[in-house]
Formats: sequence, C-alpha cells, structure tokens
Amino acid sequence: MKRLFDFTLVVLGLPILLPIALILGWSVRKNLGRPILFRQKRPGLKGETFEMLKFRSMCIGAEKETGPVWANKEDNRRTHLGSFLRKTSMDELPQLFNVLMGDMSLVGPRPERQVFVEEFKKSIPKYMLRLKMKAGLTGWAQVNGWWGNTSLDKRIEFDLYYIKNWSLMLDLKIILMIFWKGFVNPHAY
Repeated sequence: MKRLFDFTLVVLGLPILLPIALILGWSVRKNLGRPILFRQKRPGLKGETFEMLKFRSMCIGAEKETGPVWANKEDNRRTHLGSFLRKTSMDELPQLFNVLMGDMSLVGPRPERQVFVEEFKKSIPKYMLRLKMKAGLTGWAQVNGWWGNTSLDKRIEFDLYYIKNWSLMLDLKIILMIFWKGFVNPHAY
C-alpha cells in the first residue's frame, strides 16, 4: 500500500513538479556546469545501498581536501545557487525519481551517508532501527523541525516514533504538514 501511495502521488505531482525540476536543472547547468545531478550511495532499507539523486549544490570535488564533513552555516563548498537550492529543499527534487524507482519512499527516515551511519550507530542508541523502513524524501522528524544542523538524538526519537506508528494516514499527515509549514529550513546548509 505504501508503494502504491508513493507512486500515485509522485505521478499526480509530476505535471507540476517536472517543469520546476527542468528549470532548476537548466539553472544548475548554466551556473555550475556539469554534472547537473549529484549522485551518492546511501544505505536504505535493511542497509542496502542505492544511488540517491540531488541537484548539485557544491563545487566539484568539494570534499577532496576535507573528506566527508557535516554541512554547516559557514560551509564554503556551496555555490550561491546551491545555497538557495538547499535552503528551499529544491536540491532534493530529483529524489522523486528515487521514489519512482522504488529506492525511496515519499515519507520515511532521511537517508544518511554511510560514513556518518558508521559513526552514529556507535554513539546513538537504536540508530540502526531507522534502516528497518525505506528511506524517505521527508519524514516525521523533518516536519517537526529536526533536520539539517539540529539534534541527532531528537531526529532519531522522531524517526523511531514514525516507524513504530506508521500508517498511510500518518504519511498523508506528514505530506500535508510540508505544505502547511513550508519548504524553507533555517538549519539547512
């Protein structure tokens, strides 16, 4: 049911979202060059990796010198356009294709980079329970303000609540909350 729900909503939303995605893709190409999409392996359901898509928001080779780092307010790896895309969550529009392909769900725990999963599973109790459900484009934690550079403990608490209490009605509530609360996050870098 969840897969059918996701697929149906994405297909219904495509006539509105596809023109926006095409304009953003053109903007990335014009301002940043190629590649337009950023592809990164992320662990999803049961820890199986998939290639998550985003519009590119950083300079090419952004972590060549630093290695994987958590984005922050003073992050100079972002481009001007990239800052806008991240702040408005528009960089994540290509993940609708991840949903169509079945790699992700519209709603679920946000997928994290493998290097951070390895770190968090050692320091945050029950962190790995997040992989019991398909990764989501958004989640209970995000619509309640726990995303970007906020408390990981609170994020996990809300993710685990979602997994324990999942229903199609909760997914619908979360999707409606996105439109109610907006797409801009002051903690997204």
